[in-house]
Amino acid sequence: MELGIGIGWRPEIADGIEALSGIDWVEAVAENLCADHLPDSLLRLRERGVRVVPHGVALGLGGADRPDTARLASLAARAELLGAPLVTEHIAFVRAGGPLTASPRLEAGHLLPVPRTWDALEVLCENVRIAQDSLPAPLALENIAALITWPGEELTEGQFLAELVERTGVRLLIDVANLHTNHVNLGHDPAKALDELPVEAIAYVHVAGGVERNGVWHDTHAHPVTAPVLEVLAELRSRVDPPGVLLERDDAFPPVAELAGELDAIRATLRQSAGPAGPPRTPRGGEDGAVARASAAPPGSSEGRAAAVPGPPGAGDRAAAPVPDGTRDRTAVAQAALLSALVAGTPAPEGFDHRRLRVQSRALAAKRADVVAKVAPELPEILGEGYRPAFLAYTGSRPMSGGYRRDALDFAEHVLIAGGPADPAARRRLTSWWQDRSGARPPRLATRLVRAARAALVGR
Repeated sequence: MELGIGIGWRPEIADGIEALSGIDWVEAVAENLCADHLPDSLLRLRERGVRVVPHGVALGLGGADRPDTARLASLAARAELLGAPLVTEHIAFVRAGGPLTASPRLEAGHLLPVPRTWDALEVLCENVRIAQDSLPAPLALENIAALITWPGEELTEGQFLAELVERTGVRLLIDVANLHTNHVNLGHDPAKALDELPVEAIAYVHVAGGVERNGVWHDTHAHPVTAPVLEVLAELRSRVDPPGVLLERDDAFPPVAELAGELDAIRATLRQSAGPAGPPRTPRGGEDGAVARASAAPPGSSEGRAAAVPGPPGAGDRAAAPVPDGTRDRTAVAQAALLSALVAGTPAPEGFDHRRLRVQSRALAAKRADVVAKVAPELPEILGEGYRPAFLAYTGSRPMSGGYRRDALDFAEHVLIAGGPADPAARRRLTSWWQDRSGARPPRLATRLVRAARAALVGR
């Protein structure tokens, strides 16, 4: 399925996207769309023949739990509404704890890396098959950017993706900016990853910007696309002609002319980097996928014994087998320990880089503050310059256990219980804001008007 050149649709730049020339398709964050109607901008784009692909961020298919049926149904509903040719998600976990660990449920509010182990692969594959059975369109999964790596990993990123595709038939969404991020942060070679993964399974490609601070690359989606990221795109294009390439931008939106310039740079990179016609080239050293996987397999495993054949014996049967007993439990314990260290201040699990965990922990807290400020803009307006330090202090003692909107309410309640804000007028405004949104049902318009009038009179 050919998609062409696309851009991530965001409400802040919807008008500019409609004005861009040469846009074949757009991608919209699924969780930001209503299940029963579309924004006018997306309707107009669809009327022009522009395809829309829903991009999920909340399933957590790499998590220890099986996919949540309500989240799957919600993603499926949006795909149906869009008439989407494809649905995409991430190879990541976003929450941990709960029944499998008999511990509180924790939310990361961010995409966290899955350990590249055989256990984690078993869990991921079963979760992917569950999702595939629930969605009305083919599923493609994205590699993520990481600040940290798991100790004791048994496969490279390319090998892990190759096994995932072989076992499930899922498509791949390859983010070349994430490959660059992992090169800077973790020392992973993007060319090696591209050599090892099945490029014929690529559904489309993401290109995005970021920034380096103190030797760490932050995949911000709020900065221009850099030359090193375009170089990774060129590496990919030398191996395969991807069906689609999409520019992502999520914040600090520039004028539409700058976005058009980035799209032109992407087109030029694709033209200049086209490899010779013919099948994709084999991995470095002449190894085929089976040999590469066998070299990473645990000693004595079926993968190791199958090094001389195209695939391990019984691969088809294994693909349909349930996850072995204890595998989900082990995965759950490991993921809960890591997430608890990142968001609840518990001791770091053995083998992790403590400095990198601190960087990741600060990044998660900063993202929480930024996203809450977007979903509840009244909070920074009411609290002023005190919002950010107060929220960051709050994250140190209150891990996120629900979505960002719940987090905003919990933060406001926390501030009020602590006796803040110090300014009486601000405290009245925050109290009214919290009361309006925390009831069993939203207050009626008349109630809101009365409260607003009362606050205005008292504040005079």
